[in-house]
Amino acid sequence: MQAFLTRFAGLVTGVLCGFDRVFLRGSLRNLTRPFGLQNYLWAHRIPFKDFGRYSQEVTDRLQVASLRLAQELGREIRYLNDSEVRKDDLARDIAARDRIKSGLICVLRSVDPCKSFQINKNHQSRKLEIRYRERKCLHLYHYQIHPVFGFMHTRIQTWFPFHLSVCINGREWLARQMDQAGLRYCRRKNTFTWLADVAQAQALFDQQLQANWSQLLGGLIEAVNPIHHEIFAKFPCRYYWSVADSEWASDVMFRSRAALEEIYPPLIRYAVTTFDAVDVLRFLGKPVPASGQVPHRRRHEVVTNLSERVEGRRLKHWLNGNSIKIYDKGSVLRPETTLRRPEEFKVYRAAQGDPEGPKAWRPLRRGIIDLPHRAEVCQAANERYLQALAAVHDTTPLCQWAEPLCRPTVVPAPCPGGMPPADGVPAQPAVGAVPGTDGAPTPEGSPTEPAVASAPAAEVAPGAARRGARRVRALNPLGAADAHLLQAVSGHEFLTSGLRNRDLRRLLYGGDAEDPAEKRRQSAAVTRQLRLLRAHGLLAKVPKTHRYLVTDQGRQALTALLAARNASTQQLIKCAA
Repeated sequence: MQAFLTRFAGLVTGVLCGFDRVFLRGSLRNLTRPFGLQNYLWAHRIPFKDFGRYSQEVTDRLQVASLRLAQELGREIRYLNDSEVRKDDLARDIAARDRIKSGLICVLRSVDPCKSFQINKNHQSRKLEIRYRERKCLHLYHYQIHPVFGFMHTRIQTWFPFHLSVCINGREWLARQMDQAGLRYCRRKNTFTWLADVAQAQALFDQQLQANWSQLLGGLIEAVNPIHHEIFAKFPCRYYWSVADSEWASDVMFRSRAALEEIYPPLIRYAVTTFDAVDVLRFLGKPVPASGQVPHRRRHEVVTNLSERVEGRRLKHWLNGNSIKIYDKGSVLRPETTLRRPEEFKVYRAAQGDPEGPKAWRPLRRGIIDLPHRAEVCQAANERYLQALAAVHDTTPLCQWAEPLCRPTVVPAPCPGGMPPADGVPAQPAVGAVPGTDGAPTPEGSPTEPAVASAPAAEVAPGAARRGARRVRALNPLGAADAHLLQAVSGHEFLTSGLRNRDLRRLLYGGDAEDPAEKRRQSAAVTRQLRLLRAHGLLAKVPKTHRYLVTDQGRQALTALLAARNASTQQLIKCAA
């Protein structure tokens, strides 16, 4: 993400990262299996044949108790028989009509699909059996303006096993936090377009991950089901909370809507025409080899959709139930990762039931205990997506990228005493600097590698070669050999983990040679090519490793040069006009 922010530093006012919509699910784990309901009925001395009558009585009592507060406050209770009605919008309209600023807004009743119990007769064994299957039953939606969460709702299933759902919005919650802290902000629905102190707002956002969820959610249970302790007096059950669905957004706030509108169409165009299924796999953390060939034992379905919305265009990629998308909201660019199947990701954590035990890479859990890990996974996906978009929008003339690369340069001589120069020191200004200027900035990502001003080969001092300086040839971005090399190192697969000699060798030669001598020859040739790219400031070596990363300015140069090489004459004339 840092490369993206550096590229648009003059237009961006700040970044705010945190949960958007979070859908929590509460379940009574003792009752989520037929054996659990059997134990409950035994504890209450209820035969299987009387379960229907008993459960209907409990459901009636629950409805009366759950609606009592709304009736006392005079809040609207409405039954909905149309699935097309957006309940959130309806609740907001009721709050605006009745001028409700806090507390309960309304209760909406609706028959929705659910999983519940049913007693059936087994004709083979001639006995009654408990089955847990898909059904439909009445649900109660309690909409309220919570003192902590803000606008939210809690839904309860009125039939056994009384599942609970809580839908909150992290930005609603953050607005409450900033009001208490006295921070000024501008807000448009669930988006903050301006913040007086971005760092402090982000610190408040981070506090949400350390919230006391048991205390916060416990009060919601008492509000929607006041008779919970009566129902389970003889068979105690507690709700276990998990995250059924979550959205993590990294809002990039621009100075104005016009500033975002200028760069957003190229971003979308670049993503649609460049990102393929393998890129989406990498964005969402799937291990893909440098060759780009997904192993046959792994089956993934990747779907990409570009849709027109009221506010603008949205590009979304789905992978195995999870998704990552990018869209514009006024003056805010929002990349957002949605997780519905967290088990697709692995995090470094201790084993279940042994929090003090050794840690290892294990699947991400649905429980709220893994909310911090979920945030890390989603933020990493958003950052990879923005990093891939960082080089698309560049107004630097092509000559400023090409001229430093298309002339020879000189690598400085080793330091006195036989010590080599700092690893990766380029012998010329950073790629993209105006030719002929000294003191060019160091390419981002290699702070320990200061740029050294270069001169054309004809201007090299006659005694430079004798003093140990090494001349490095120029690059030819339009030539087939050098273009193939530049195309190989600019791949998105090397975006985060970098590339090695073996990775580049496979791309340039189509795989490893079987003959050891030929393999050594290819490896030596790739070493010389890596040295060439480092001398021109396109690559920087990762300290204490055998990996190389494309510098941020180098990635912009590669994108511009390769795009110009593949463009037609008509396209170039149109862009230059």
